[in-house]
Amino acid sequence: MDVQSWDDLRIFLSVARHDTLSGAGRALRMDPATVGRRVARLEESLGQALFVKGPQGYTLTEAGTRLIDHAERAEQAMQGAQSVLTGEAGTLTGQIRIGAPDGCANFVLPRVFADLSKANPDLDLQIVALPRVVNLSRREADMAITVSPPTASRLSYQRITDYKLHLAASKTYLSTRPPLTSVADLRDHRIVGYIPDMIFDKELDYLSDLGLDRVALASNSASVQVHLLRHHGGIGIAHDFALPFAPGVTRVLTDALSFTRSFYLVRHAEDRRLDRITRFAAALVQGVRAEVARLESLLSNT
Repeated sequence: MDVQSWDDLRIFLSVARHDTLSGAGRALRMDPATVGRRVARLEESLGQALFVKGPQGYTLTEAGTRLIDHAERAEQAMQGAQSVLTGEAGTLTGQIRIGAPDGCANFVLPRVFADLSKANPDLDLQIVALPRVVNLSRREADMAITVSPPTASRLSYQRITDYKLHLAASKTYLSTRPPLTSVADLRDHRIVGYIPDMIFDKELDYLSDLGLDRVALASNSASVQVHLLRHHGGIGIAHDFALPFAPGVTRVLTDALSFTRSFYLVRHAEDRRLDRITRFAAALVQGVRAEVARLESLLSNT
């Protein structure tokens, strides 16, 4: 494949992943009109339409869907070649985007990414914090941290670390409410938690087994829930690693109720051949493990 052919495929992939010329243009740092012309040129050279433009943006045709796999293999090959040419040793360069649940993104990744950035000054790091699973097939990110292993066969994963969650509330809230001596007493308290119909992973459904049929203060964001606890909103399940960022919030009923969940690092199976991505993944896993352990250790005596 010549360089020009790859460049056309690169633009095709960006439009397929962003659905719009403007979105693809921002990602590619190109004018949307130029993106449109390049897509039209590729379609003309192939003699087939690759997209249908509709109210929701650009949708792949059958021919475009068939081309995706070939284009992604070409992308992998070009990235592999770049890795070889830039050398396997030394610091990392370029741009890497990580998708993560917002709790991990807000409380764990900032310190990890700051350290990685200091160690690799020519590396641009991006965190996509979403209260849902990041779509790697659409290349919303280069890799993702999830709370469940993926089911898609084209994705590979590794478990990063376990983390713990407990009931928590502010000391001010607890001082003004009925005593909390057992899980049954939760019925006398305002519950903070996820919006029930927006729980995107079964591993986040902490309250269903507690017989609680009402969540008085709800959000699809774990970090928002922590702030609700900080402002004396009620009692809820919180990550232990988040509580050092919530002064005045304390764990309760730790002997009666505790959850353990895991973080997984997910990426395309083909990416394992890319030394740059593999080295970054190893550093990320090590950093997340260390940061979760550090933050949880701050609560070991509380």
